[in-house]
Amino acid sequence: MNSSFKVILAFLIMLGLNNSILAQKSIDNKTLMTIGNEDVTVADFMKTYTKNNSTEEMNKEGAIDEYLDLFINFKLKVMEAKNLKMDTIPSFVKELEGYRKQLAKPYFIDESVNEALLKEAYKRKLKDLRASHILIMVDKNATPEDTLKAYKKIMDIRNEIIAGKDFGDAAVEYSDDPSAKDQEEIPNKQRYRKGNRGDLGYFTVFNMVYPFESAAYNTTVGEVSMPTRTRFGYHLLKVESKTDALGVAQVAHIYVTLRPNAGDEEVAQKEEKINNIYSKIQEGMSFEDAVVKYSEDKGSAKNKGQLSKFTCNKVVPEFVDVAKSLKPGEISEPIRTMYGFHIVKLLSRQTPGTFDEEKEELKERLSKDDRTHKSEEVVIQKIKNNSGFKVNEKRKNEVIELIDSTVLNGKFIADSLNFKSKFLFKIAKKKYSQADFVKYVSENQKKQENIDKSVYLNNLFNDYTKQELLAYADSNLEKDYPEFADLMEEYHDGILLFNLTDKMVWNKAVKDTVGQKEFFEKHRGDYMWGERVDATVFRLRKPADYEKVIEIISNNENDGDIAKTLDADSIKSVRIIPDIFEKGQNKFVDQAEWKPGISDMIKSDVENLAVIVKIKKVIPPQPKELSEARGMVTADYQTYLEKEWIKELREKYPVNINKEVLNELKQQKFSASN
Repeated sequence: MNSSFKVILAFLIMLGLNNSILAQKSIDNKTLMTIGNEDVTVADFMKTYTKNNSTEEMNKEGAIDEYLDLFINFKLKVMEAKNLKMDTIPSFVKELEGYRKQLAKPYFIDESVNEALLKEAYKRKLKDLRASHILIMVDKNATPEDTLKAYKKIMDIRNEIIAGKDFGDAAVEYSDDPSAKDQEEIPNKQRYRKGNRGDLGYFTVFNMVYPFESAAYNTTVGEVSMPTRTRFGYHLLKVESKTDALGVAQVAHIYVTLRPNAGDEEVAQKEEKINNIYSKIQEGMSFEDAVVKYSEDKGSAKNKGQLSKFTCNKVVPEFVDVAKSLKPGEISEPIRTMYGFHIVKLLSRQTPGTFDEEKEELKERLSKDDRTHKSEEVVIQKIKNNSGFKVNEKRKNEVIELIDSTVLNGKFIADSLNFKSKFLFKIAKKKYSQADFVKYVSENQKKQENIDKSVYLNNLFNDYTKQELLAYADSNLEKDYPEFADLMEEYHDGILLFNLTDKMVWNKAVKDTVGQKEFFEKHRGDYMWGERVDATVFRLRKPADYEKVIEIISNNENDGDIAKTLDADSIKSVRIIPDIFEKGQNKFVDQAEWKPGISDMIKSDVENLAVIVKIKKVIPPQPKELSEARGMVTADYQTYLEKEWIKELREKYPVNINKEVLNELKQQKFSASN
């Protein structure tokens, strides 16, 4: 095949494809049917048809005709519901709005940001960090002046450390985190507690606020970070180590207590004791026996020293280190913590799994964490860009200056301002005035403490614009995202369909007892009992009792006497089940010959069980009473009501199908499938 022929062939194939696409488009806008006074195009029908059928089902012969009836019935019911104004009922409006809020949520999430956060969280979960910090507190709503003052202070501290000052000494001297310093004993009020000199121990992803976590994971081991801002203030971090994640561990321990401010002599005595216990274990005493005999943790001693499962941030660092150093079943040498001395036995340890294994849990944690604001910030910025959002900063500052400090007490009155309101910001074509913002402030103000008025009002302005930007995007979802509009239409029509069908069919069939009874009487012959037997099943858990039991059954007429005799003979292994049985109701009754008498022993093929069936009489087929057939009658009555209702709807809203367009559609689908 030469190259020129290939080009011509490719062109002809493309031409055929294009013609096929054009044919599809040309038929899409044709009217397939008219229901009442509403035209339904091929596209309207196919949108529902393709969504509710698999490719295999759609390619079956007669599939379109079969679905056509379902589609028409659906449209008739929805049309009737709309004509009855059921879509204006408050309960319907509220229900649909609830669904809309849920369906709209994904459109206000930036999936690329969330996916990046998810992968970042997984990567961090694989490592445990141990770090120290120094905190200089400054409120998240502090003025620029106070913020700068705090920043300069922490930079001065950092410069001292870089110049040679010990980080721990600096934490004790400067940090606003009280845990850094020793806490002196106050008799009858507080115990002595040794300060941690800024050491936070181990932590991993989600254990710290996000900015702090990020700074820690991005700082090289041994280095001092630049100041990091969180809602608590500015932090300096020094990362002591980054090691493979502990995951979730469980240990048992033998504990010898040590007072926080113990002297050298007491420490030596306690150390000697724990070493002697360890020697006992090395000489052959079991760890568990040593726990019971020597451990001073009486709570865990009752459970062989076992402690609750923990992650790296839940225990002192020494426990993390020792748990990582052991294999399950191994016992450590004595270690010392701030609480005393321990001998540790690792019981179990589960390290993080693959990304796919951890993904769902990480998603759950992510949804509750502050870092999800990153996704929201990206979405807000997109809305700003798409809507032509613009703020007049000069006029914003003017109105913030005009609002007095009563706003900090939550007592600002909008009418107290007498000014000529001007344009403040715009979203798309909608303009917002200074007066609009003043009204928002008046309605949303809350009493504040330790915050500058300008900072507070700027926060309120940001909240206001964010609210309006989201409202703008929400109001345009149907226009901007056709698939969302389709989904909302499905929910709208689906709720209407359910509510009206419940009223006209399902609930009506249950409550209309008169109609149900009339329906039953007309169709009584449809509700018949098959042949049945009045019988008793005797289940023997001890087949060895068979001879005694068969004798007792043969010698006694009724089940009560049989039960008394079995009890008198101390035969406790028999369960007696009397009933009227249909075929298929009980497999052992089915195996017996259906005539009055006692069956031979029937043995179970799956358990040590013997069964005797005593048939008292055979009951020939007979009509059921309404109480006996209530479930089936209700279901059949519902089917009847729906058929009658559809007849009425088809008379009320005549259905006219364009046979020519229908045949064209069928031919097109047939050609496509071949």
